[in-house]
Amino acid sequence: MFPLRDDRPTYTAPIVTTLLIVACALVFFYELLLDDYSRNYFMTLYGVVPAHLRLESLFTYMFLHGGWSHIIGNMLFLWAFGKSLEDAMGHSKFLGFYLSCGVISALVHFVFNYYSRVPTVGASGAIAGVMGAYLLKFPRSNIRTLVFVFFFVTTVDIPAMFILLYWFVTQLFSGYGSIAHTSVSDAGVAWFAHIGGFIAGMVLVQVMGTRQRYFPRRDIYW
Repeated sequence: MFPLRDDRPTYTAPIVTTLLIVACALVFFYELLLDDYSRNYFMTLYGVVPAHLRLESLFTYMFLHGGWSHIIGNMLFLWAFGKSLEDAMGHSKFLGFYLSCGVISALVHFVFNYYSRVPTVGASGAIAGVMGAYLLKFPRSNIRTLVFVFFFVTTVDIPAMFILLYWFVTQLFSGYGSIAHTSVSDAGVAWFAHIGGFIAGMVLVQVMGTRQRYFPRRDIYW
């Protein structure tokens, strides 16, 4: 399942969401220009490597991605859930919220993998924060979702609460599996970064708040 958009009306342009997507795309295309050695060095330099953590990497890792499916999936989720949350929070507050979720996500990953020398990259921790906030603020929204059924592709409207809770539960089980050293451990996914980002988003959106919208009264003439 790939979320495409929600059914909520927005009243401001999703400037920050769009710029974040553009920034991630530009960095990814730069990665494609590098040879294998340079690309690995680039990932190690700007990704989060728990065994020798660099503070600046807590921000830079969010703009790196490891492949086409990685970036396309992340950007679809960011667009589907980010634009309504940005509209509710305001541009600057949403940017601060997004980056904060990304940093917290990386720190949670560090706590559970402090010995790892493998660089962690991707915006999914920050996007998980957006998803956690979306669950609290717009649980009754519907998400137009791209669904693959055998050889057929279609779109259906799925309640946001179902998608988000299902996603979070899969992260919890997968994270537990990685601790237990099952086959999930080798999947290369930072499960606890996702879990940490999601919970951080739920907490931060309550602390930072969203703006209230007041609509002018419509006079009725007979």
